[in-house]
Amino acid sequence: MGNQLITEVVPHSLSHKRHKTHETKCVAKSFPPFVLFYGTIGDVHMTGLKPKILRFESLPSTNTELARMASEGADEGLSIVADEQTAGRGRLQRAWSSPKGAGLYFSILLRPAIPQEHWPLITFMAALAAGDALQEGAGVHTDIKWPNDLLSNERKICGILAEAIETPAGRAVVVGIGINLTQNAFPPELETVATSVSEASGRSPEREAILAALLRAVGRWYSLLHEPDGREKIVAAWSNRSSYATGRLVQVSNGDEVWQGTTSGVERDGALRLNTANGEIRLVRAGDVCSVRSSN
Repeated sequence: MGNQLITEVVPHSLSHKRHKTHETKCVAKSFPPFVLFYGTIGDVHMTGLKPKILRFESLPSTNTELARMASEGADEGLSIVADEQTAGRGRLQRAWSSPKGAGLYFSILLRPAIPQEHWPLITFMAALAAGDALQEGAGVHTDIKWPNDLLSNERKICGILAEAIETPAGRAVVVGIGINLTQNAFPPELETVATSVSEASGRSPEREAILAALLRAVGRWYSLLHEPDGREKIVAAWSNRSSYATGRLVQVSNGDEVWQGTTSGVERDGALRLNTANGEIRLVRAGDVCSVRSSN
């Protein structure tokens, strides 16, 4: 099999340039995956999905491995959990620190039965599900920073990467969710911008409880996404949980472009509305958003 084509799903058109990722099989000679468990978790029920979990001691990337399995005909709902990732990645191919036992490194395969122009909201759906899981499984309240970061006390605790892939059964989406369980999940120099479940909750995290809650939440929000008014409900729920949705002074970086403005909600496709200083309204469909302190 040749290289797979993987496309990151973000709140803008899916016609953007694809990037190539080598299939896991080529890397597995150095990092052989060892399956620890195959089955379901507790009483997890996912409407429309039949979850099956594969557990690995180590993988280069849970997203990459699941994309390989999808290309071989894996069913919707197949999920992967790894104790560590040796080449974990986030948005824009950035590295995602994934030390052994320090985080929840999870990916799930989805084959959405909705128009592809709605697929960018899968990232919103995943953010809502991860927020539910952290609240239910660890008692940690989170904020959502557009489009896919979960924050606790303004520091990143969870990242999400949704990637569209081509498979013989049609286009699918691999959703990767990485949650920092302990402070060992990231290097000390990131402590000012990152946090963990252990720090935010003040107690030792229970990975299995968070994982079970995550699967239940994905099932709920994914089912809602397929309902006639599901898109509007997901956008509304995301907006209610994000302090970045409205009235936040932010800076947006997209390649060589940088601009500032105040957020004024999100579009139905997930684009962020930004009111700039000159009165212009810009729709942000790609880029990095960070909060800016007002000089007033």
